[in-house]
Amino acid sequence: MPESQPDRVFLFSGHMIDAPDRPSPRFPPDKEGAAAREIAAALDRHHAGPGDLALAQAAAGGDLLFLEACRRRGVRCQILLPFDEPQFIQRSILPSADGAAWAQRYLALKAELAVAPRIMPAELGPLPEGVDPFGRCNLWLLHSALAFGADKVRFICLWNGGGGDGPGGTAHMYQEVKRCAGQVDWIDTRTLE
Repeated sequence: MPESQPDRVFLFSGHMIDAPDRPSPRFPPDKEGAAAREIAAALDRHHAGPGDLALAQAAAGGDLLFLEACRRRGVRCQILLPFDEPQFIQRSILPSADGAAWAQRYLALKAELAVAPRIMPAELGPLPEGVDPFGRCNLWLLHSALAFGADKVRFICLWNGGGGDGPGGTAHMYQEVKRCAGQVDWIDTRTLE
């Protein structure tokens, strides 16, 4: 983590871009531009800039859109991954629509960061039996943000308001933030134009 204290900590969780075979759309590729504009608007409302820190995973879709928007504003970005990088790319980037292009965007973003992505198993140890890696990573992200003070945390989520495809999704993070920190900017994927 960066040594200096950030003015604000932007925490993000959001849907991946839908895979081509997704049965019920959640974040279709044609909504990418609208989502990027809404994420940018949320950061602008909070005057995001070089004195701030952004924490997120880096999945194809919402995460990368958020991190790219933060970089354009000079916000320091720290990526926290639930798996080693090759496994993360395989599970959270390549399955999405145009996964190869999203993988290139991830690698380009990573090359710009001052600090390498943090890898959960390397820092927190092996995944305990029965624990979901995405849920554990959500809590790691949230606790990392809260370590700077709950009053600094601004949570932005790109979410359809429903349950996830499994444990540890955006719904889980939303509930945890509401319980611990409270400040939420919810971008509803169902209303993106």
